Amino acid sequence: MYIMTTFMILALIFWLAVTAALIYLFILLVKALKKYIASKEVRAEKSIVRKSLGEFLKENRLRCRMTQEFVAESLGVSRQAVSKWEGGISDPSTSNLLALAKLYGVPAEELLRNIGI
Repeated sequence: MYIMTTFMILALIFWLAVTAALIYLFILLVKALKKYIASKEVRAEKSIVRKSLGEFLKENRLRCRMTQEFVAESLGVSRQAVSKWEGGISDPSTSNLLALAKLYGVPAEELLRNIGI
C-alpha cells in the first residue's frame, strides 16, 4: 500500500512537471511569435537594404565589364554565390566585400555608404 501511494505521488509530480514544462514552452512560443510579428518593418527594411547592396554590386560589375564567373574565380567563390549577392538573397562576408571593392576599384566604404546602412 505504501509503495503504491508513493508511486502515485511520484507519477503525479512527474505529470505536473511535464504539464508545467509544456505550458512554459507554449508561453515562450507565443512571445517569440509576437516578437516576430512586431519585427515586420525591420525585416522589410532589411530586405530593401539587401536588394540595394545587390544592385550596387551588379552595377559595379557591369561598369567594370566583368562576368559573374570572372568575379567568382577572382574571389575564389562559386558563380552562384555572386548571383545570390547580386540578387539580394545573401550578403557577402566582410572579407569578400573588401575583395569586391578592390576588384571593382572602389573604396569599401563606398560600397557600404551607397546602400544606406
